[in-house]
Amino acid sequence: MTKSGYSIGIDVGTGSARAALFDLEGRRLAMAVRPIRMWKPHAEWAEQSSEDIWQACAACVREVMEASGAPPEAVAGIGFDATCSLVAVGAEGEAVGVSPGVEDARNVIVWMDHRATAEALEINETGHEVLQYVGGRVSPEMQTPKLLWLKRHHPEAWARAAHFFDLPDYLTFRATGEHTRSLCTTVCKWTYRGHEAAEGGEGWDAGFFEQIGLGDLAAERFARIGQRVRPMGEALGGGLTAAAARDFGLRPGTPVGVGIIDAHAGGLGALGAGAALNPDGLDARLALIGGTSSCHMAVSAAPRFIGGIWGPYFSAMIPGFWLTEGGQSATGALIDHVIFSHAQAPALQAEAEARGASVYALLNETLEEPAKDLPFPALLTRDLHVLDYFHGNRSPRADATLTGMATGLRLDASRAELARLYLATVQAVAYGTRHIIEEMNRAGYHIDTIIAAGGGVKNPVFLREHADITGCTLILPEERESVLLGSAMLGAVAGGRYADVLEAMARMSSPGEALAPADGRVRAYHDAKYAVYLRLYEDQMEYRRLMRGV
Repeated sequence: MTKSGYSIGIDVGTGSARAALFDLEGRRLAMAVRPIRMWKPHAEWAEQSSEDIWQACAACVREVMEASGAPPEAVAGIGFDATCSLVAVGAEGEAVGVSPGVEDARNVIVWMDHRATAEALEINETGHEVLQYVGGRVSPEMQTPKLLWLKRHHPEAWARAAHFFDLPDYLTFRATGEHTRSLCTTVCKWTYRGHEAAEGGEGWDAGFFEQIGLGDLAAERFARIGQRVRPMGEALGGGLTAAAARDFGLRPGTPVGVGIIDAHAGGLGALGAGAALNPDGLDARLALIGGTSSCHMAVSAAPRFIGGIWGPYFSAMIPGFWLTEGGQSATGALIDHVIFSHAQAPALQAEAEARGASVYALLNETLEEPAKDLPFPALLTRDLHVLDYFHGNRSPRADATLTGMATGLRLDASRAELARLYLATVQAVAYGTRHIIEEMNRAGYHIDTIIAAGGGVKNPVFLREHADITGCTLILPEERESVLLGSAMLGAVAGGRYADVLEAMARMSSPGEALAPADGRVRAYHDAKYAVYLRLYEDQMEYRRLMRGV
């Protein structure tokens, strides 16, 4: 039986906020996008404004309601997802700036900010038992290193901040006034032990916080980072407050679900597509959520501990399952860096605008001419190799200090050469995914299928190289906006239209196009290039050894 009503998914990525209205069968009726600002005061710092983000979300919701013509009373619920960025607010919810000397409006340390690299290394040196649930090491992208950095380097903000939120939790707080935190955010980014809390134990480990220099949070019984942690999709308080309802153009009391990290929303929206939602069916599937960075989400019935890969996280995405999360710190951001830092970028952008196309489509077109006489296009990069660690390596090496490399560069600044470098960079990203999958499979997974979502699914070269390089079948969900769909699932659950997240996944997602990997000579070629990819890392370690002490 078709369920009546609609659900709104709201997604905050690194560069934009989006909202979409879905019916309860998972069909998207309207979508809107608004940019959000970012400040980069230093090379590896990134800051945003929670007010700017909220207003962008509100504008998107108003637009989708107007475009769809749906009446506000037909909205069954709202789900939020966002990047795992750190938000600092005062006792009245006012913004608290996160860098000395900046305006308070800049109160968000973006997930990609690496200012806390030294703090992350220090925390990892403790070898504390909780670290086994983050692949053995915290990343500077997680929240405990960022909190420690704030306490040390901006004590005024540390003292003024009454609450620290993960961005998805800030959005649900802003929508409902509830201080509830998400099981997803706290388990994945804050070292909350959801599996112990589920058995009646303590989720927060006071000893860990004391050991790393954040004992005051433990002394406060974790009031500033969350005393109430609930599963994703659970309805929060009385729903939308009157103020939030005015901002969104919806009715007060509209149900709002506990939020989720953006990549994990994509996992919900993608993994259910045509799958048997049981351990055997899920064990062979990986959700690849590509954007500025990429996340690789797999779940299992029992915990799997994999060095350098985040998790295992209990019920942090699919209820009752342990989540294993690989990731690459820069994928879309890296491809853009290679393109837009090149001398050909201005002319390429101008032509793309004139033709109403993307720069990626133009580069894919540029590759066609030199590739037409080759057995397969990937041969264009036979002597050009890239290591994609330009923003460190999140998985499986878990080393934020690593850097990018390229070999085979020529004295050629033509568009054709840029296209070749672009292709080699896309391949490097795919080799990174292969490396993550191999480590997961060594630990007990049997991944042979990738469900791909996010910005990369719009690029056929990105998809082809990922299929051929990983040897996995790529499935594109029928609804390509899997992240927004995952958030809308949480809204449907919060509104009581589905009993739980698993039912929403089964009813609101379905598979679309499938892309099989090539074999034979293509496979052998990529095996050889993958060996070079792994060797580049070894070479970087040798260069460090040679330069040590100089």
